[in-house]
Amino acid sequence: QVRLVESGGGLVQPGGSLRLSCRTSGIIFNLYNPGWYRQAPGKQRELVAAFTKGGVTNTADSVKGRFTITRDGGNNTAYLHMNSLKPEDTAVYYCNLVHNRENWRTYWGQGTQVTVSS
Repeated sequence: QVRLVESGGGLVQPGGSLRLSCRTSGIIFNLYNPGWYRQAPGKQRELVAAFTKGGVTNTADSVKGRFTITRDGGNNTAYLHMNSLKPEDTAVYYCNLVHNRENWRTYWGQGTQVTVSS
């Protein structure tokens, strides 16, 4: 059974930092490209950052220079490092996995809430 378990969300003040974790099981992690998406109330889900084929990362312009996606194959975990957080970063953040060759194999986590507020 494939499982993606996100953690690390919470309430943070503007300018603060958080690190989201996505621990996976039930798959061969290194065959997948992890990514992070977010969905704010009343808005569509949008890409935040993701690994693509060849290990290149794709990062949304709105978070470039502030957010970084990393992966740890030894722990089967993907991370989203978020710095200089802004109120507009408030959203539910979702972890996503896409198979490197069979892109129809995709999985989603349950989401973790990030709230940026003073």
